[in-house]
Amino acid sequence: MKLVNIFQILALLFTAVYAATTDNIEDQEQQQITNFINTNDGHTNNWAVIISTSRFWFNYRHMANALSMYRTVKRLGIPDSQIILMLSDDIACNPRNAFQGEVFNNADRQLELYGDNIKVDYRGYEVTVENFIRLLTDRWPKEQPRSKRLLTDENSNIFIYLTGHGGDEFLKFQDAEEISSYDIADAFEQMYEKKRYNEIFFMIDTCQANTMYSKFYSPNIISCGSSALHESSYSHHSDVEIGVAVIDRFTYFTLEFLENITTTSTSTLNDLFDFYTFEKIHSNVGISTDLFDRDPKDVLITDFFGNVQKTVIDEPTEDYIYVYDGDKEDYEDDEPVVVKIIDSNVREIKKNVTESNNVIKLSNKQNSGLLSSFALLGSVIAAFALAYSKF
Repeated sequence: MKLVNIFQILALLFTAVYAATTDNIEDQEQQQITNFINTNDGHTNNWAVIISTSRFWFNYRHMANALSMYRTVKRLGIPDSQIILMLSDDIACNPRNAFQGEVFNNADRQLELYGDNIKVDYRGYEVTVENFIRLLTDRWPKEQPRSKRLLTDENSNIFIYLTGHGGDEFLKFQDAEEISSYDIADAFEQMYEKKRYNEIFFMIDTCQANTMYSKFYSPNIISCGSSALHESSYSHHSDVEIGVAVIDRFTYFTLEFLENITTTSTSTLNDLFDFYTFEKIHSNVGISTDLFDRDPKDVLITDFFGNVQKTVIDEPTEDYIYVYDGDKEDYEDDEPVVVKIIDSNVREIKKNVTESNNVIKLSNKQNSGLLSSFALLGSVIAAFALAYSKF
């Protein structure tokens, strides 16, 4: 009988150890997932507002500027549902355009910007100062469609890009009206009071651009402009067949830097700012960090240009769970895996990540297998002890 008791005690011991260890691993994994999902410096979603404020054929480059930035934020993972694009949209099908239905930002015409996959939210005479202010403050009549609203919250990082013609503390809209730096500053303050943003990155490419953020006073706004007071902002080059300049210098070199960025890049805003030189831009680029809590050295480019959507695989492949980071090049074209959607904007996820920083390593399956073996051994011992006791 003593032998039977020993067997029973061992069986209970193995079972208890297995249960406790399994619970501990599950708790650790759950905490790991929770910590990962919450590591975004206070923000859970990224938005972009991209506006070309000019019109007419000779301002071709401004539409190319805006479409280039639009393409970049989409490439880095921000979905159309979180991008507001405002354009005069009078270039692609302009009678003067030798390449009908197409817009290019380089004379080599290797990259066509105006394709089937762009979504213009405000076009033509919808691009007004009033609509821009309403967009920022979300003061709309009740019939305004959701697709044309900036549906941000206190956890949203917003990238705002403006290009067009400007002067000392003003920016022209459609060659018909102007918005002042005071107007934008007051709109940002309303956004802050209504908890419509976490952080804002304001970028503007226009003459005397740096004066446009001089009146900002709301917290957590970092600003960048292409030219100082009394300075012009210059175009980069022209296309002889198109007949006009196709891109501005500031935007051209911004894109040159961003083309090397992927969704897993560790480059920071400080790296971008250091990339600007007078020799490249031909004007003095301005940076304002006075209202911003974080050091630009600690702010990833993808904190504004990328997406922060989180998708966790329910059943890990081997001993990993993967998080979709918007870069389809990180995934092989295998069968889709079963996923738990943390962000509703995720459309597709592929398994077998080749390289990504967004990977959490969970408990090793070998350890889990060993524990399972202990549990099985415990069950066998218990069954043997029970059978032995009946004899």
